[in-house]
Amino acid sequence: MSHNKILILDFGSQVTQLIARRVREANVFCEVHPCDVTDDFIRDYAKDGSLKGVILSGSHMSAYEESTDKAPAAVFELGLPVLGICYGMQTMAQQLGGKVEPGQSREFGYAEVRAHGHTALLEGIQDATNAEGHGLLKVWMSHGDKVTQLPAGFKVMASTPACPIAGMADETRKFYAVQFHPEVTHTQQGAAILERFVLKICAAKADWIMGDYIAEAVEKIRAQVGKEEVILGLSGGVDSSVAAALIHRAIGDQLTCVFVDHGLLRLNEGQMVMDMFGRNFGMKIIHVDATDQFMGKLAGVSDPEAKRKIIGKEFVEVFQAESGKLTAAKWLAQGTIYPDVIESAGAKSKKATTIKSHHNVGGLPDTLHLKLLEPLRELFKDEVRKLGVALGLPPEMVYRHPFPGPGLGVRILGEVKKDYADLLRRADAIFIEELRNTIDPATNKNWYDLTSQAFAVFLPVKSVGVMGDGRTYEYVVALRAVQTQDFMTAHWAHLPHELLGKVSNRIINEVRGINRVVYDISGKPPATIEWE
Repeated sequence: MSHNKILILDFGSQVTQLIARRVREANVFCEVHPCDVTDDFIRDYAKDGSLKGVILSGSHMSAYEESTDKAPAAVFELGLPVLGICYGMQTMAQQLGGKVEPGQSREFGYAEVRAHGHTALLEGIQDATNAEGHGLLKVWMSHGDKVTQLPAGFKVMASTPACPIAGMADETRKFYAVQFHPEVTHTQQGAAILERFVLKICAAKADWIMGDYIAEAVEKIRAQVGKEEVILGLSGGVDSSVAAALIHRAIGDQLTCVFVDHGLLRLNEGQMVMDMFGRNFGMKIIHVDATDQFMGKLAGVSDPEAKRKIIGKEFVEVFQAESGKLTAAKWLAQGTIYPDVIESAGAKSKKATTIKSHHNVGGLPDTLHLKLLEPLRELFKDEVRKLGVALGLPPEMVYRHPFPGPGLGVRILGEVKKDYADLLRRADAIFIEELRNTIDPATNKNWYDLTSQAFAVFLPVKSVGVMGDGRTYEYVVALRAVQTQDFMTAHWAHLPHELLGKVSNRIINEVRGINRVVYDISGKPPATIEWE
């Protein structure tokens, strides 16, 4: 690629991906790599001149311990700007001759930081001023250790009462560091600080724009695939849908999509996928209704992990059976996105933001004998959505709430049965319809757009009810709606009582077999967003 780029070295922080997302939001390309890459890797990464700066992430480690990770020395020898965040600041200080020690008092959560010295990073960026006229920043802290002695050439850039060196700068070498986390939304000027670093201090070009990216991606796919044929497992989710649209834009009828309906999709989703991609886009799609096969394998299974494995295994088997009929295909396309790549790479190096492996990253079943095409593997989810709209996919589809790979299989607690799935998908559709139809007067937005994820959950218990003059003994569904910036933490959505009442009435009246509706008011943590 010809884009300028920023290198982010990950020391294992839970929020490293947020740094990358903020940089991308400034329309600058960046990549995340484990902190223990070699000096040769750093020098090779920078040799074409496209690298404009380096960011060092936070970590749970202590910089003064011999066993902890350090930034490659080459980072400080490139002559490029470097920004250290939290642990990144501490390891910068320690490696360049300063001193880090355990703090007498820890800082976790909200803090007010006073800016010092009118440095290029913070000048003019503030939330308020104190009585003496000093700029104040409202930030998010998460540290127990602190820098107690500056390296040679550095000056104090920010401070708090508990942390006299909450920021430091060597403006000659363009080395900057902050003890707080500018990448999280709790730091109100965080996006402005990161944008200042990448656009002004690093002088990176803001040319990472999804509308412009299409031509670049199309050219890359054509060069990679040539005249060979490609197959793609189309789930109807955002990632596979955008991958399908992009690849089809590049190679047309060389692409064949296989859509496997496991009987655990949302209401009318199969028809929607066939209409959109088959009729509207003119793609070649093989539609496989494997409901009976999946339900048969899930019979009697109640453990959530066992259900996930069964659904994943059966999907692969069905897909392999269909792909075996497409003898001309040489490529398998997948909707792998950048967080999958970061997490899977981190799982191997033990530097991951979350230690989690993904079935669609880093390899294929040997029996497929296909090469791998992953056109979205450089993109974050929000970038995938922007790309989808630019490719002509309907925004209401592209911006749908996340839906788990196993589908309703993990929203039906306990054993999965076809009858349960039929009840749940109808209840869920009513909930989503009413969220879309209800406008919040304070924002003039509908409640579907105001929530990050909303869905219904089927509970395999019955409760007594009364309808007319008769007694009922029927199933229960729970409604779940959350609001979140990053899905790492989430708050339950304070939906209007009138909306909840209407949804409850409609479900009980229209879905025969359900006589009670409850609302989940658990946050994450301690609960997860999905129930299984």
